[in-house]
Order: sequence, then C-alpha cells, then structure tokens
Amino acid sequence: MEAWSGTEEEGSRINPGMSVGWLVEEVYHNPGYYDISAQDMSVWHVPNNFPLEHWNLASILRYHTNNRFFSLYGGNLFELYQQYPVRYNIGSCSDRGPAFPIVYDFGDKESTKQLYGPNPRAQFEPGFITFRPISTHRVAMAICSGVKPTTGCDTGHYCIGGGGYFYPNQCGDFAGFDWDRVAGTSGWSTSKELRESAVLLFYR
Repeated sequence: MEAWSGTEEEGSRINPGMSVGWLVEEVYHNPGYYDISAQDMSVWHVPNNFPLEHWNLASILRYHTNNRFFSLYGGNLFELYQQYPVRYNIGSCSDRGPAFPIVYDFGDKESTKQLYGPNPRAQFEPGFITFRPISTHRVAMAICSGVKPTTGCDTGHYCIGGGGYFYPNQCGDFAGFDWDRVAGTSGWSTSKELRESAVLLFYR
C-alpha cells in the first residue's frame, strides 16, 4: 500500500496494535482530507476490531479508481465536496452525483451487490463509487461505496454519510443499513458484515 497514502502525521500515529475503530475515531479530522493532492482513491471495508496487520486479508471489499477523476475536482474530497456540498435540501433525488468506475482488488460486482439488501439492489449498479447522491427526503449522502444509483431514491440503504433530515430511526453514517430491524420490514438491510465494518479511504 505504499502508493496509497494519508499524511505523515497519520502514518506516524498508526501502529500494528491499533484497531479499525480506534483509527477511524482518532483520524476523523485528519488533514489528509484537505491537504493531499490526489488523482485516485482506494476504499477498503474492514471488519471492526481487526489490528492493522490483518486489514488486507480481513477486508470484505477492496477497490480503487484508475481514471484520475480527482484532477477534475480539485485533487481531494474536500474540494470535490465544495462542488457537491453534502447539505440538506441541496437538490432532488434526480441528482445522483458524479460516479466513477472502480477496479476490484478484492471482491467483484456480484459480491458487492450481495452486501446490500435485496430490495435496494434494483436501484443501483455495482462497479462504481458515487459521491453526493440525493435521497427521496432530499438528504445529501456522502458516498455510495461500490455502487452507482440508477433508479429510485432510497440511497440511505446503500450509501453512507450525509447531511440534513433523516427518516425517523435513521442516524449515523450508516443511516438505513439496519432498516429491517428498526422498521420491522424485510429486505432493506445490508449484510451484517457490511454494517460491522469500517470504511477506509486512501488517496493516490
């Protein structure tokens, strides 16, 4: 992973004994978010509580982009979100945000699809990463990991992060991922593996 980086500050604080949960909390406001000038991005979904040396093997999904899309959006996520603000009522659900094809390092389109509930699978196409789609409630989601919304607007069930109004009982970065348990429905929740994994973002 030498080619995929954060910042020197981030690297100096990581040691093999750290768990995913600790790292996500510790570097949440890492300057790498806005200081690094990047061309591409890699995403790892790593189950909680695995130490650093096992992240690669433990990942349930790993992929990267290779089309240098950041060159069109200021070089990092901070600049991309200046163009596509993650803010409530910024648009309608027809605004699905920019999406870019991905190259799988672990997993494939079918395994990505299976990580999400059977009901929302009809609303997206796997094999992409998407930024700032708008939900039916005008919530701006931050990222759709591994998928691109195509029809429907229930992005809370397959996208993460966001800003503004959330439907009752939806909260946090994984707003609608555990929907079946919360709402007493069937077919909308993601897999347990996805719900209990951290999403790690890398620049190159």
